[in-house]
Amino acid sequence: MSELLVEMARVTKTYRGVHAIRDVDFDLRAGEVHALVGENGAGKSTLCKVLAGAVQHSAGELRIAGEPVNFRRPHDALEHGIAMVYQETSLVPTMTAAQNIELGHEKLLTRFRSLNIGAQQLLQSMNFHVDPTAYVSTLGAAKKQMVEIARALRSEARIVIFDEPTASLTPEETLHLFTVIDELRAAGLGIIYVSHALEESLKIADRVTVLRDGERVACLDAKQTSRDEIVRHMVGRSLGTARAAAPREPGARRRRVLEVENLILGTVVKNMSFSAYAGEVLGIAGLIGSGRTETAKIIAGALKRNRIHGGRVLLNGKPVRYRVPKQAIDDGIVYITEDRKLDGYFETMTIAENLYLGQLASRRGQWWLSRSRRRALAKEWSERLRIKAINADAKIVELSGGNQQKVVVGKSLVADPEVVIFDEPTRGVDVGAIEEIHQLIRRLADEGKAVIVISSYLPEVLAVSDRILVTRFGRTVAEFSRAEATQEKIMYAAIF
Repeated sequence: MSELLVEMARVTKTYRGVHAIRDVDFDLRAGEVHALVGENGAGKSTLCKVLAGAVQHSAGELRIAGEPVNFRRPHDALEHGIAMVYQETSLVPTMTAAQNIELGHEKLLTRFRSLNIGAQQLLQSMNFHVDPTAYVSTLGAAKKQMVEIARALRSEARIVIFDEPTASLTPEETLHLFTVIDELRAAGLGIIYVSHALEESLKIADRVTVLRDGERVACLDAKQTSRDEIVRHMVGRSLGTARAAAPREPGARRRRVLEVENLILGTVVKNMSFSAYAGEVLGIAGLIGSGRTETAKIIAGALKRNRIHGGRVLLNGKPVRYRVPKQAIDDGIVYITEDRKLDGYFETMTIAENLYLGQLASRRGQWWLSRSRRRALAKEWSERLRIKAINADAKIVELSGGNQQKVVVGKSLVADPEVVIFDEPTRGVDVGAIEEIHQLIRRLADEGKAVIVISSYLPEVLAVSDRILVTRFGRTVAEFSRAEATQEKIMYAAIF
């Protein structure tokens, strides 16, 4: 038997008398990858934060290498060899990638050249293509995640916690990460792997612990279990695999709502062109960096296309050019961001306050709503999107990642838009909620809205789309109807 690195016995954490986790037992051995799975709000992140020192547990016992501990801050956990890669990056945006990797390990005198070389070597050892001299504020979500992972490994920890590490990575980058994890396991480190991608967990893990409603319901041998068995433990029932919706008849998209013609933004977006129709879900697939997100932000007024020869955007046949997102919202266009922490919500505000701000920005938004009206608005959307919170006054920062994503969706849809752009709509969302969000996307199209879904997860694109575009190097390179699209065709178009 390998060395026992972590022992958690009947660990409990309460917020305002409500249990986030209750009497949870968990252990981790050297040279093991132990996956932690469960629905949003099941307590996965809370359990990990207790171990990482970001949250103090209310009851129970925590032992590291047989020694009882009670962490009061993350630095205490780092001193015991525990590092955590958070789902939402905790990098300093005004510092470079190299400075963030070195943060907490600085020497009295540091040469920037040596700092950058060391960071470059660490990043290259994991096949992460990130410029160590680049400021974090200029990096995309995927590269921020790479820097976060590199910083955790820089600390030479014996225990590394990965919270949704592949949410922002491409399939190729995910394979590189799995190689890194295998190397860490071979070196005798203990890995806790938190992911909503159950196939990933089964592939990489030795054991799988399932949480439901803050309690441990199963601890399974990964090699002797299946996805369906894990799902039954997670939600108490079986869920079918994502099924593609029946494609609509061509006549169902007679009215063209949005036209994008030869859109150009620097070297990122080059001659991007497509149309979106009322009552249709348009899927956009492509690798990270192919210009998908930048195109969506130009349409929604968050980025500005080239002033001269930058192309055109037409809404219901009328040319539009937005300076700020508020103008797009007034015209009925909303963009639901891929980076919810940075752009999606106000974390110190409640669900009701965030939804109220979404309504305030809409065309029909009232400048003032009573407290009771705000509560009613929050209750309505919480029920529609099944948002789980400890109580009605819970702040966004107190919600799980998946429930935060649902608030972001609700804050945009409360404006009753005509065009809805989803960017990675199910990133960090559990297997049960994915089905709910897919159903929501289809309902929006059934209501006559033009829906655009940008996703790196090909089964998702195939499951919800009526028509699929593939982007590469800032251009639209292929278009498929739902009937002719396959994962192989989409990936071929995206790469070659």
